[in-house]
Amino acid sequence: MKRSSSFLSPAKVNLVLRVLGKRPDGYHDIFSVMQPISIYDEITIDVGPGEGIRVSCDSMSVPSDSTNLAYRAAAAYLQSAGVKKKVDITIKKNIPVAAGLGGGSSNAATVLLALDNILKTGLGEKALMDVASTLGSDVPFFILGGSAVATGRGEVLERVKLPGFEYVLVNPGFPVPTAWVYNNLDLTKTPENNILFYSKEALTSHEKLREFLVNDLDAVTIRKYPEVLRLKEMLLESGATAALMSGSGPTVFGVFPDSLTADTAFKDIKGRLDKSVSVFRAQGL
Repeated sequence: MKRSSSFLSPAKVNLVLRVLGKRPDGYHDIFSVMQPISIYDEITIDVGPGEGIRVSCDSMSVPSDSTNLAYRAAAAYLQSAGVKKKVDITIKKNIPVAAGLGGGSSNAATVLLALDNILKTGLGEKALMDVASTLGSDVPFFILGGSAVATGRGEVLERVKLPGFEYVLVNPGFPVPTAWVYNNLDLTKTPENNILFYSKEALTSHEKLREFLVNDLDAVTIRKYPEVLRLKEMLLESGATAALMSGSGPTVFGVFPDSLTADTAFKDIKGRLDKSVSVFRAQGL
């Protein structure tokens, strides 16, 4: 019997992203504060008798073979659970690709959670986290659900309570590969520059947000794509308390003091920019 279910796969923003150094395994040690936001890909999963995994997506930028993270997640889940099934995954993309918003990682986590829900194999959160960590640094975050402080290479997570911030996000319409950004990052900082000023008070205070928000990858992406800086400045001019690039970019987001200011900024910015630029209105989850 074939079972079909649909799931929402959220994006995320990095309110803080500090890169502390390169690890022997090729990854980087980070300190990040992340919040899921209300921009979603839509994933439909059909599970039936037989074997094999198929992925289709409405975006030509997303691979449909075994390099797709959602495909890899399904394969890893079935292997971990010791189950043989035919799995068809259909992805409707709303989150821009290679945009610093974690779309691929979120899709992978959503597939893991969905298969666990559909097949009821009872793997549990720890086993799902273990599988997720083999797929990518951000995948465990989306398994956890909710805001978190991430350390290690991103897989060591601590839940943190954040306000449901009001966001406007702008994606300039070109992808930036994460690996390229990390490979071009200058890690010759003094240790003092890596002292982490983290407090829950700063996270909940709009007055302190501007000085608190930081992204060590920001300068790398802006150096090659100065458009990112212009979009950050536009968000601040439109009333954002703070503006920052998310992840490795190039998407930038503004945090707004209230929904009215954010709504007004969204309409203003959308009206001023070319149609090749995507503007989103979102809330923190």
